[in-house]
Amino acid sequence: MHIEPGVVNGAKLMLSYVTVTGAIGYGAKLALDTVRQEGFSAVAVRSVIATALIFCFFQVFPHYPVGVSEVHLILGSTLFLMFGAAPASIGLALGLLIQGLFFAPFDLPQYGMNVTTLLVPLVLVGGLARRIIPANTAYKDVQYKQCLALSAAYQGGVVAWVAFWAFYGQGFGAENLANVGIFGIAYMSVIVIEPLADLAVLGAAKALHPLADNSVFHSRLYRAVA
Repeated sequence: MHIEPGVVNGAKLMLSYVTVTGAIGYGAKLALDTVRQEGFSAVAVRSVIATALIFCFFQVFPHYPVGVSEVHLILGSTLFLMFGAAPASIGLALGLLIQGLFFAPFDLPQYGMNVTTLLVPLVLVGGLARRIIPANTAYKDVQYKQCLALSAAYQGGVVAWVAFWAFYGQGFGAENLANVGIFGIAYMSVIVIEPLADLAVLGAAKALHPLADNSVFHSRLYRAVA
């Protein structure tokens, strides 16, 4: 997911600076909370892994321009379940920044919009996970319907933010409406893939149960809260 250059221009870009400051600020709070609970090294290790994965998702995996943005396989809910909200947020922000700095500098003016679009839905996923995954269930044991709900929440949030930026920057003309609609339909197709990816990754995590005491993965992956 990348907002196409030119969708938002000039003074309107100021709003993206405000939203990304809020998104990164909240991500920093999550990181500090996680550091207090699990230690700095755990957050650092997971963040590095998440950043490398996100860079691969954006730069290496197939991605196609559709309408006002691009369709990527981001696996936001997978990152959340495996590493936790804070490392996933850090990985999304840094992975996108590395790609912009070294491979796609034309995307840097849209960095604030893109990070906002990726991080805010992750907050929604965290809140939804607390509601639909019982405290006595480790993430490795979640069901398909729970993975589907988390994926739908994340992908739906991304589509909603992309639509917001498109309408904010270009208005509600027929062409823009069509481009947003085309992107939304194409991007939501990811929901077909992501829950299956979640279950495949979680299945692999079960085989790696000896790593339960390792800082590589989120503690909730192997252990229930209560």
